[in-house]
Amino acid sequence: MTPIAEVRGAHADLEPGTDTESIYRVAGRLHARRGQGKMAFLDLDDRSGRLQLQAKLDVLGPERMARLLDLDLGDLVGIDGTVFMSRRGELSLRVDDFTVLAKSLRPPPEKHHGLQDVEQRFRRRELDLIGNEDARALFLTRAKVITAVRRALDEDGFVEVETPVLQPLYGGAMARPFTTHHNALGRDLYLRIATELYLKRLIVGGLERVYELGKDFRNEGVSFKHNPEFTMLEWYEAYADVHSTADRLEKLVASVARAVGHDDPDVSFTEPWRRTTLAQAILEESGVDILADRDAESLAAAIGDKLPTEGRNWPQLVDDLLSKFVEPKLQQPTFLFDYPVELSPFAKAHREHEGLTERFEMFAYGMELSNAFTELNDPDVQRERFEAQARLATGGDDEAQPYDEAFVQALEQGMPPTGGLGLGIDRLVMAMTGRRSIREVVLFPAMRD
Repeated sequence: MTPIAEVRGAHADLEPGTDTESIYRVAGRLHARRGQGKMAFLDLDDRSGRLQLQAKLDVLGPERMARLLDLDLGDLVGIDGTVFMSRRGELSLRVDDFTVLAKSLRPPPEKHHGLQDVEQRFRRRELDLIGNEDARALFLTRAKVITAVRRALDEDGFVEVETPVLQPLYGGAMARPFTTHHNALGRDLYLRIATELYLKRLIVGGLERVYELGKDFRNEGVSFKHNPEFTMLEWYEAYADVHSTADRLEKLVASVARAVGHDDPDVSFTEPWRRTTLAQAILEESGVDILADRDAESLAAAIGDKLPTEGRNWPQLVDDLLSKFVEPKLQQPTFLFDYPVELSPFAKAHREHEGLTERFEMFAYGMELSNAFTELNDPDVQRERFEAQARLATGGDDEAQPYDEAFVQALEQGMPPTGGLGLGIDRLVMAMTGRRSIREVVLFPAMRD
């Protein structure tokens, strides 16, 4: 079976009215039909494109011709035929024989406009893909993005690994988990919210450069940039830090942009990207100096009526300032460095500035795409950070990190200086394709009943 795009590519230079002796076998879904009697034309779609078919009575005979023209749009057929270029310059396949492969018992989406109802497009993605060439192209681009990410890391000596999705203790991010129960083990388990802690245990074990590309799950709200299950890349590199990690991310994303042909005239992923600090960005956009007010009461007073502050702790207020005043304005790729320790329980303390950590978040198109640290590798400090998170949880923060003694014990074996990063693949695809909703780039997004 030959893909339609391969047929078209092999004969793109034929002159109008040219016959060939090139015979192909193709298969796909009938999209349109024109004419009847002694000659008719049909359009056949496969994943790679569309091809015109010519059916002639003197080739197929009356019975076979009638059966072909009696097929419904949407039926799946296999075609044996000979290539020619029509007088109008349309590459075509003269049907020598055909086989009905599967019957479509329901009508396809309207052929000129596809599936228009947005809700139905997401709930019935198969219909969206049948009727919308742009939808098919989008998800082929998504596949290219993932392939390009893997290629870049593999070429740089990283090893792809798999860590547990069902975890006895969730960690590696500030988020609420999904909880389930394992009957045989008689214990509750959690769908992972991140792969971080397991991957860093592999760094301790000596794998030195590892990455995982897979699903994470967070029991949180749904928005244009949030889905409860999402695809995340995390990598960890021994003997690296936050700055070399930023350099690697620039290189990787720029290579992905080239691979998929990202061509937005207003946003460029070509290196170098803008680099500034979180505190400076918040100060410039909101007028609030977060480093001058390191407790919730003082920061709330500085914020005033710029946003709601009641019941919010200091890390939450900083995150609110970032989300409202800074993030929407970061359209070009931008690194924000030097996050306060209160927001970064797994990041190493800043080598120059007390109270800050060696962390960046990377933004583009007004949303966060990536988060990275010079990883904390001091088990005593990590234990203190866990204890601080436990106090936040006691105070009502249901996204605080639980204490993970197994991870602390792994650090006590000795973890080399390490740079680590998480990159949201769904959001990266949004950026590469100009989509403004995560539901557009996830094949089957979470939906309400």
